[in-house]
Amino acid sequence: MLKFTEDHEWLALDGHVATVGITKHAAELLGDLVFVQVPAVGTKLAKGSAAAVVESVKAASDVFAPLDGEVTEVNDAAVSNPALVNEDPQGRGWLFKMKLADLKAFDALMDEAQYTKLTG
Repeated sequence: MLKFTEDHEWLALDGHVATVGITKHAAELLGDLVFVQVPAVGTKLAKGSAAAVVESVKAASDVFAPLDGEVTEVNDAAVSNPALVNEDPQGRGWLFKMKLADLKAFDALMDEAQYTKLTG
């Protein structure tokens, strides 16, 4: 199950680890990405803090930490090929994985219907 934030990040939970990326909506708004910067493995993130950067020919945007946690893995493929994020933002174009500090906080995020209503 995917969850979404108002800052246009998506999360998919596997145990205590959430995979994080930008939504299809955000990728479409940004246009063709030319640069992706992800946090280092081991970085402790606080909800709402800047965690990654995606840059297109139009603009650079911060990707915010959707919840508190620690980065456990990054998607090197997205860093070396930013177009991957445009091609499959909610799949192979994920940005980083993080071990969540509080699993209950995941449940409080928007589901797909709520996110679609926000962006609709």
